[in-house]
This record gives sequence, structure tokens and C-alpha cells, in this order.
Amino acid sequence: MGDPWLVVGLGNPGAGYSGNRHNVGQMVLAALADRIGARFTSHKTNSVVAEGRSFPAGPRLILAKPNSFMNLSGGPVSQLLGFYSLEPDRLIVVHDELDIPFDTVRLKFGGGHGGHNGIRDIAAAVGTGDFTRVRVGIGRPPGRQPAADFVLKDFASAEREVLPTLLEDAADAVQLIAADGLAAAQLKFHSP
Repeated sequence: MGDPWLVVGLGNPGAGYSGNRHNVGQMVLAALADRIGARFTSHKTNSVVAEGRSFPAGPRLILAKPNSFMNLSGGPVSQLLGFYSLEPDRLIVVHDELDIPFDTVRLKFGGGHGGHNGIRDIAAAVGTGDFTRVRVGIGRPPGRQPAADFVLKDFASAEREVLPTLLEDAADAVQLIAADGLAAAQLKFHSP
């Protein structure tokens, strides 16, 4: 089925960050790895990597979680693309998005970084912003809470009730992009 897809889930390393809104990309990858029966192992690109297929004849997925902090994701992602001999158009980055309401998944190819430092660093390191993004909505902070504080807090209890469904939706989006293309996935996830 051609080249594999490199699917990168953004977040920060360490148990203290694991439940943060900023780590939703890595949460999606954990759900995806469980779904395809893959286990994460250390990789020489300063990442943990799991490989598998969505279905027996489906595209190969290389799931990667950089061990770097979010704002330094570019180095590991660039190294992963080089290691697997893939171009950025075979890259899917799963990340949190403040400008999308919580419990919403939006998909796009290319464009700017929208103030997301992880996306900014990846685009700088790989030399282009032309890669696919699975943007997982976390919504805006309440009141005057700074965005930087909001993304580094765990999901609220009401959000945690819905979170498993959101993670599954984002995992579905990754699998659909890899199997049927971005347009088909957008049709499903962007339709009312």
C-alpha cells in the first residue's frame, strides 16, 4: 500500500504532564496504538515509536511520541522522517488546538502554525508547513486565564467524561486520512 504514514502525537514528556490538555495528541496516539495492537518502544530519534496497520491490508502507521518538550518537537520529527525516508506529505501531526471548541476534531493540510509552538518548531525543522494536522479542540481558557496556564492543566472533570470519545474520534480521523485521504476524512469530520 505504498509508503507508510508517520503519525506524531505532540505533548510534553513525563508523568506530570500526561493528563494536560497540551498532551491530547499523545493521548490520541496511545488510543490508536491500543486499537492496532502496537506497543511503544524507545527509538534513536529521541522518541518512542509503535508500528502497525489499521487493518490487515491497510496502510502501515508509524506512531511516534517525541521525548522532547512540545516546543522542541521539530528535531525528533525531522529525524523520524529521515530515518523512515519519508517526505513531509506523509506526516500527520496530532495536536491540541485552542481555537477549536472542546470535543471537536478538525483536519487540514498545510497552513501556518496559528501560534502553536510545536507546529512552528516542526515546520521550521522540516522546512515546510505542508503536512497534515489532526487538530483536537480543547477550547479557550475561561475568563482571563492565560492560554499557557490553561494548556498545562489537566482536563476538567466534565471534560474527562467526554475525553475518551474525543480521543477515539481523533484516532478514527488518523485512520481515515491514511486509508482514504484527507478529503474523505474532512467530509466525515467537518459535516454538521
